[in-house]
Amino acid sequence: MKIAIPKERRPYEKRVAATPDTVKKYRALGYEVQVEAGAGAEASYPDEFYATAGANVIPDAATVLRDADIVLKVQRPMNEGEGRNEVGMIKSGAVLIGMLNPYGARGDLDAYARGNVTAMSMELMPRITRAQSMDVLSSQSNLAGYKAVLDAAEQFGRAFPMMMTAAGTVPPARVLVMGAGVAGLQAIATARRLGAIVSATDVRPVAREQVESLGATFVMVESEETKQAETSGGYAREMSEDYKRRQAELISETIKKQDIVICTALIPGRAAPRLVSEEMLRTMKPGSVIIDLAVEQGGNCALSEPGKIVEAFGVKIVGHRNMPSRIAVDSSALYARNLLNFMTLISAKEGGRLAIDWNDEIIRSITLSRDGGIIHPQFAQATAA
Repeated sequence: MKIAIPKERRPYEKRVAATPDTVKKYRALGYEVQVEAGAGAEASYPDEFYATAGANVIPDAATVLRDADIVLKVQRPMNEGEGRNEVGMIKSGAVLIGMLNPYGARGDLDAYARGNVTAMSMELMPRITRAQSMDVLSSQSNLAGYKAVLDAAEQFGRAFPMMMTAAGTVPPARVLVMGAGVAGLQAIATARRLGAIVSATDVRPVAREQVESLGATFVMVESEETKQAETSGGYAREMSEDYKRRQAELISETIKKQDIVICTALIPGRAAPRLVSEEMLRTMKPGSVIIDLAVEQGGNCALSEPGKIVEAFGVKIVGHRNMPSRIAVDSSALYARNLLNFMTLISAKEGGRLAIDWNDEIIRSITLSRDGGIIHPQFAQATAA
């Protein structure tokens, strides 16, 4: 069977779905691998590296896709009306695997079904022990949290650590991390390594121990509601308006003392919760920096804009798009390994062919379409409605 690795064409995307190292592993499993020329260029993987690893380097996307049995992508393929219909290039019966954004692009599911494409969305990977090595959200968020702190340091007009010099003492920067998921915890660890005084907030009480183990102070409104603040999948639930009000009051007092705020709060399938209001921004110290990792889902900060650095009330609000892509070499390497681990799960031990157990919890959780229809219960119901 043939695996296709097309070049990513969506704006702000520099990652690639396979590295030369994972190509070797696919070849060892018996697959033939086709890589579109230039697919790994922006992640520092030149075509000759793929050729040396055993891949066929093909000059154009149409040729790469038209006879591929498996298509590995980072982001969802371009659809009709987006300038290039990559979905239409995928042959009937092929398997498409990538971060397909089913919550934000539900119309694409109909296109997969019409084209008889078996589409599997890696963002829906269940958070169970067996699937940890395939969890793309964790691998990419980890790097996003790290890069967020580096971007904050670049925009901040002062040093992070306390410095005692003959000319006087430089006080340490104060950093508040909002959301203590994978990205938030990595942001805490990175800011601490740079010497900042770090505090963090989250609606899940279980996050307290993780935050404090990294040397940060936990800031949270305690209530009965917080006992049910975490879903079975390990994500935060959306809280009541009363809880949001009380948490906002606490954050309003905390944020006045901060130099840097890293916003990481996201709820799958929902707009990002608004955590930093315009009124809070007015109280922050001039020269403060906010990094909004949720900007592409509406933003945690009131005035953040996707792809822009906004200055308001003396505060810089950074809304970089696609943070993992800003560290493309490592994010590609981790993502490619996530895909390889998943491909190993669904492949026969030899012969370069698929052996998918459709009753496997992992497969059921991530498969969007199959045999010409949308089969994921959540999205099938939404489409019917």
